[in-house]
Amino acid sequence: MRILCTNDDGIHAPGLKIVEEIARALSDDVWVVAPELDQSGVSHSLSLNDPLRLREVGPRHFAVRGTPTDCVIMGARHILGETMPDLVLSGVNKGRNVAEDVVYSGTIAGALEGTILGIPSFALSQEFSMETRHAPLWETALKFGPEILRRVIDAGVPKNTVINVNFPACAPDDVAGVRVTRQGKRNLGFLKVDQRRDGRGNPYFWIGFERLAQVDVPAEGTDLAALAARYVSVTPLRLDRTDDEFAQALTATLK
Repeated sequence: MRILCTNDDGIHAPGLKIVEEIARALSDDVWVVAPELDQSGVSHSLSLNDPLRLREVGPRHFAVRGTPTDCVIMGARHILGETMPDLVLSGVNKGRNVAEDVVYSGTIAGALEGTILGIPSFALSQEFSMETRHAPLWETALKFGPEILRRVIDAGVPKNTVINVNFPACAPDDVAGVRVTRQGKRNLGFLKVDQRRDGRGNPYFWIGFERLAQVDVPAEGTDLAALAARYVSVTPLRLDRTDDEFAQALTATLK
């Protein structure tokens, strides 16, 4: 099995080494193509107006000055030659990708691009807590990742579906199990725009986050609830975003 690994945290991110270890538990034919720079939050951006610079950093390890989407396309359509990968793994992201994160995440986008190319694809993310922010518990992803991948691959990943896996912010022995979940929704009231001034007195802005006075209780069955209960969350996400129920209502409305 030929495996293509990518991420959005960049070619030197610790999580990229973790995803490579997970891949090597499944196969010896592993290739790494990752962004030269941190691309967190770029979503499914595709570089159409800028050239892509490619740098070989080691055997079967390449850096692309572009987005995770660019990396998967470069890997599958150029670097790997005529033999396409059998599997795309994106991650392991530092921090969870749940709820609305899936819209912004470059990690998710890397796996989505693999799915678009017809390749079974997984996005992998390691949640961290305030205590583990600077030292995520990567061993949790390492312990549970390979077996989850094997079982899902054996079951068969449907076309047009990407598998989003999030590992809880706890030691492997404290993981309660694995749950198949749906995408959750959280209160986005914590988003803020922080205005500052540079050395010349000109304003600039950061999009940031602030702590909520009260944290919402996540709905049962969601990725948020699973992580809160220390379960590994496995969420199948579809490329087709059509709202079938509302489409039926619109059909009647627009007759």
